[in-house]
Amino acid sequence: MAEAQPQGTGKAAGGRSAQLAHTGLRHGWTTGACATAASTAAYTALLSGEFPDPVTITLPKGQTPSFALAVEELAPGRTAAMAGVVKDAGDDPDVTHGALVRATVRALPAGSGVVFRAGPGVGTVTRPGLPLEVGEPAVNPVPRQLMRQHLAQVAARYGGGAGAVADVEVEISVDHGEEIARSTWNPRLGILGGLSILGTTGIVVPYSCSAWIDSIRRGVDVARAAGRRHVAGCTGSTSEKVAVALHRLPEDALLDMGDFAGAVLKYIRRHPVERLTLCGGFAKLSKLAAGHLDLHSARSQVDKGFLAELARRGGADEALAAAVAEANTGLAALQLCIAAGVPLGDLVAATARDESLAVLRGAPVAVDVICIDRAGMVVGRAEPRGPGDARQGSPQR
Repeated sequence: MAEAQPQGTGKAAGGRSAQLAHTGLRHGWTTGACATAASTAAYTALLSGEFPDPVTITLPKGQTPSFALAVEELAPGRTAAMAGVVKDAGDDPDVTHGALVRATVRALPAGSGVVFRAGPGVGTVTRPGLPLEVGEPAVNPVPRQLMRQHLAQVAARYGGGAGAVADVEVEISVDHGEEIARSTWNPRLGILGGLSILGTTGIVVPYSCSAWIDSIRRGVDVARAAGRRHVAGCTGSTSEKVAVALHRLPEDALLDMGDFAGAVLKYIRRHPVERLTLCGGFAKLSKLAAGHLDLHSARSQVDKGFLAELARRGGADEALAAAVAEANTGLAALQLCIAAGVPLGDLVAATARDESLAVLRGAPVAVDVICIDRAGMVVGRAEPRGPGDARQGSPQR
């Protein structure tokens, strides 16, 4: 279990940090953070003969949690080292809470770099449309990068010097992961054999519906009290960065809406601001476009048939529309349309904007929508439109 919890900066009365603190819920750590801690400890033991316990890592936003090791094993002759960390999801009802995440590290020849392997309980990608190639272990890009950085630091500390690169095989496993994965969307997405190693910030934000919705309301109140005329509701930290980069919004104008798009729209309907930007992942915002106000994967799903109909509006022929309808994921559907020059991202953004205006019921609020992919690239935009504008649902050109 990690020994520290991330805290807000205390620098602002509003915004994401204050909103998180307002929930009163305890944060947790992603499987990616746990895998990074375990692999760092294992590689340290491989090079030094000793496991650091606790092991401290640095997360993408600068937090430095320490993790106690639940298991450790150093093979004779230091041919391999294994360390394990128990995932603490805080107050989030995460199915992986309490799971033992293990990392086994073995040395490879110079120039090999870091090679990731799926051990027992970690899935393998079997279908396109995910941010990993088919055949790759389901260790997502950000956790991979975080592990590479920490392993390089260990290599530098134990004789490699500045600029050292770790040449190792890292096998990530999760005890009972295959069983746990049956309670996730992994099998439907073609991730077989276990769980995914996930996380973009390393932190699990607890989503108690009542506490989170209350924190959204307080965020709107703070923004209005500060005289903000433009606020942004974002589905996560990546979309928040995009909204800040595009609109230069201050921290107290940012609302971490998570999956609760409806909560943002209904509260702003009663407490208007001049402009609302909604920014989030393409798949999540496609759910809003289809009329869902709760974007959580357990309560709404990406409707590929709906995306196929939007693609037709954008000029897709029947063959492309059929391919979209059968796509493995929303991202795969988007990629098919991008390749064919069909502006599916813009269509989703425009439709999500118009659905939002319908929820706002004529409140004096102009809405624009930004769709991004997992890397934070903008893949669709809809320009601001208010209650007096014609409802057209056409893509932005």
